[in-house]
Parts: sequence; C-alpha cells; structure tokens
Amino acid sequence: GKDYVVAVARDEGRDASVVLAEMLPRVLGALHFPLSMRWNASGVSFSRPLRWLVALLDDVVLPLEYAGVRSGRASRGIRTLNAPELPIGQASDYFGIMEGAGIMLDTADREASILRQAQVLAAEVKGEVPEDAELLRELANLVEYPLAIRGSFEDEYLRLPEEVLLAVMRKHQRYLPVVRAGKLLPYFVAVGNGQTLDVDAVRRGNEEVLRARYADAAYFYREDTQRPLEAYTPRLATLTFQEQLGAVFDKVKRLERLVPGLCQVLDLPSDQRVAALRAASLCKSDLVTKLVVELTSLQGQMGGHYAELAGESAEVAQAIAEHYLPRFMGDRLPEGMAGVVVGLADRIDTLVGLFAVGIRPSGAADPWGLRRAALGTIQLLVGKDVSLAVPRALSLAGGLLPVEAGPEVIGEVFEFIKRRYRRWLLDSGLRYDMVDAVLAERGHDPALASHTLEAFAPWLEKSFWDDMLDSYARCVRITRDLETVYVVDESRFVEPISQDLYEIYRLVAGRVHAHPTIDTLFRGILELKPFVSEFFDRVLVMSEDTDLRQNRLGLLQAIGALPKGIADLTVMEGF
Repeated sequence: GKDYVVAVARDEGRDASVVLAEMLPRVLGALHFPLSMRWNASGVSFSRPLRWLVALLDDVVLPLEYAGVRSGRASRGIRTLNAPELPIGQASDYFGIMEGAGIMLDTADREASILRQAQVLAAEVKGEVPEDAELLRELANLVEYPLAIRGSFEDEYLRLPEEVLLAVMRKHQRYLPVVRAGKLLPYFVAVGNGQTLDVDAVRRGNEEVLRARYADAAYFYREDTQRPLEAYTPRLATLTFQEQLGAVFDKVKRLERLVPGLCQVLDLPSDQRVAALRAASLCKSDLVTKLVVELTSLQGQMGGHYAELAGESAEVAQAIAEHYLPRFMGDRLPEGMAGVVVGLADRIDTLVGLFAVGIRPSGAADPWGLRRAALGTIQLLVGKDVSLAVPRALSLAGGLLPVEAGPEVIGEVFEFIKRRYRRWLLDSGLRYDMVDAVLAERGHDPALASHTLEAFAPWLEKSFWDDMLDSYARCVRITRDLETVYVVDESRFVEPISQDLYEIYRLVAGRVHAHPTIDTLFRGILELKPFVSEFFDRVLVMSEDTDLRQNRLGLLQAIGALPKGIADLTVMEGF
C-alpha cells in the first residue's frame, strides 16, 4: 500500500587485472604492525624492508608499485642462503615452487612441524614439550622452514625459581622448555631457519647465550633475597606512575585505603580482609628488585615468591603473585579472593586516576592499557562471580586520588567499562537486544548481569516469546509518554476484568520483588498475558472519566514497571 522509487544503476565492468593493480597497493598500505621501519625515500613504513613483490593473475603480472618496488614474477628462497631468483610462471605454481626452494608457506604447517620436531627431541631425553600456543605461533612466524635443535644447560640453574627459568627461555630467547611429569629438565629446544644449518654450531651458540642469561638471573636472585620484600617498598617512590597521580609508592598507599573499602562492600571475612590489605601493601614492591627490573614479565610472580621467602602467609604470597591476573583474554584468574580484591583495586585506581587527568584511549592507541584494565575488571567480577556495584567502587577510588574525580569522571569510567563488557558479550555470540536490555538495568553489576543473561537466553527460544513480549508491550506503549505516574485505587475499578488484572498483578509483583530474577519476571508476564488481552478487549482505557482513565493507566504503568531493575524490555526486537 506504499509507493516506492526504484533506480537501476549500471556500471561498466573492468578487467580484473586493472582492478587488482589499483586495489593491492591500498591493501598493503592498510597493514599495520606494532613496530615498523622506513628504509627508502618512498616513506612507506613496514615491519621489514620490501625487496621484491610478486603479483600474478594466472600467468599475467599485475602492474603495480609499492614502497618503491615494482611487481614482477620472481621470488626468492631463504635470504641467508643466497638463494637465486625463482621465476613463477603461473600463480597456481607458487606454492609448489616455494616449497621446493625450502619455504614452508602455511603458518599452520610450520607450527605443526615445530611441535612435531620438538616433541621428538624431547622424547629422546624422556621429556616432553608443554603446550604453549602463543610461543609456537611466534616461532612459526619467525622462520620460513623450521629446524628444531635441542640444547642443554647446567643442572645447578634448576635451583632458581622455575618461573625465572621459563621467563628467560620463553620471553627472551624464544626457546621451548622440556619437562618430565611437569618438572623442568635441563634442556631446551631452539628453532632455526632452514634445513641446511650447522646444527652443532647453532646449538653451542644458543647454549652460551642461555648460560649467560641464567648466570645473570642467578646473581640478581641472590642480591634480591638478601633483604625481605617489604624493604623494597620505600624505593617505589623513585618510580613514577603518572606525573599528576604520583609515584608507584603513592599508588600503593591508595590501594591500602581502597582495599579495605572494597572488602567491606563485598562483606569478606576477616581473614581475607587481613590478607588482602597486606598483599596491597606489598603487591608492587618487586618492581624495584633486580630480577624484575631485568625480566619485567616476572612482576607479581617474583613478588609472591619473595613474600613467601620473607615469611608472609601463603594467602598473601598468592595474592601478590596473582593480582595481575588476568593479563589477557582467556588468561587464568586468581584463585584466592585476596588476589581478586587487590587486582580489582589496582585496575580501578588506574582507570579512575587516568580518566581524571584526561588520559583516554584514542582509536587503536591505548598506551596505558585502559581497555585491558576495564576488561580485566569485568573478567574478575564475572569469572569469580563477585557481585559488586561498579559505580560505587569507582567512587571509592575517586575519593582517594590527589586530583578531582567528580561524578562526571566516575560516570565516564563506568560507561567505558560497560562498553567493554557489552563488546565482550556480543563477541561471545549473545543477541544484541538481550544484552542491551540487561545492561540497561544491571550493567552496574557485571556478575549479576551475567547470571541474568544466562537465564534470559532460553526464553527467546520459546514459541510464545513474541506473543508474551507483545502483551507486555501493549501496557507500555499506551503509557510511556505520560509524565505523571498514577496511583492505583482498587475501589475505582468498575469492570471485573480490571479487578482480576489488578489482583494477578499484585501476586506477580510480590513474587518479582521478592525474587527479582528473569525467570520470576517472565513467568509473571506470561501469567498476566490472558488477563491483559481481555482487559484491552473489554475496557476503554482512555475513558472520558478522568478518575477512571487515570486509574486504568496507573494499573498499566504498574505492569510496565515490573521489569525495572532486571531488564529493559523496550529495547527488544519486536517491542
């Protein structure tokens, strides 16, 4: 019954080679890397200098230029082997020719090859290589044709904490460790590039490097353990956290005040409060130890180890070691509640403090890790099922800062955290309207919101969902533009259905208020549905009698308010 205007636009087709030649330089230019370099007058920034560029469509060279390099059909093998040019006649020949020249093009194939070779070498010393997908992926992207080489080191270094040995191996040297029954063995697996390497020379070189690294680590460890962890705390005054927010020492003093407040809000038992407060006092002290200065990836882990050596309780040591967790999506969470509280306090102080001084993420740039801090906060609350009103926690942190952090800043930080939570939920595959409905009412408490969403999802699959939602929507649509909330007077109901609807509403409202869950709410709306339908069929809501009209509207307003505090159903599809 509506008129439409339709237009047909015709674009003349162009040859694919022309389109690709225009498009590919833009595609290459859109690639970005954490670290890039420039090497010629073209001004192009790339991860490494580009020396040749193969661009073929079947057997035709696509004419293009990028970073001062013109396209052709000749590639090369491994650079260090002075490989000759490899002419590519057809695009379909590319993989076979490169494989023949000692280049394994598929990253998954390189990962599988590295792991297979490493496990064979580890088995020869009755060990195995533990799973480490991140390191395996990095190694696969460092080589073109992997060759695994097993090396060894002196048994005496096994007396160092295992996390130190692994940090040196994995983070600094990109070696795969060898273990037996979960215990580290004095072996490692290095990965070289190409099958023609001098294996013995490469092994000796890597062993010498690792031996020197371990000797340094042993020295730093001896130096660090000559004094208790607490003795390092005053030196945190020499580390700047942020110019306006003071030193790391100042941050620790804020944590010592914020942690008790969070413990009180969470109503933790006294033993957990004591452990959390002590951990807050010591959680950053390892940052000025020699070993952590040298191996920054050990922060927290060495703090927990040094705390244990100094005689701190197991709970305190564990909390110090775990308070940085989770460090990334999918990382493990703290096991102890003290570590959870200190981790929350640390992130909340960072978020509110940096927002208060005007620091925010910009586009892809987030040098202060604010997105990671927000997501870590959500992961802790949801993953550990900690019910916490985030705005209240943010306000506690804001009141301890040396700069002003008023309601506007607190609100901005809360919305930032909630956006990260929404993105996380959507990425997990949840329906956007359901997510928005729940976050509108329970976004302040991510753990509660998570439980609500879990209960919400099955209702969307019910055959009666659309009708049930429409029944509720009828009550809201007729009242949502009203500026006045009317009080229901039971004595003014004229029709029996009005009285019946009110009685059912009172029963439903009582159950929802006593148990404000999605299931209680939706069962109540479903129970109201036939009465709502009959009410609209038999009753003229917009009566000319003011008292009758307002009483009927008041009843519908009351029904419309049932989901308040649980979910905003007005944002659902079909409302």
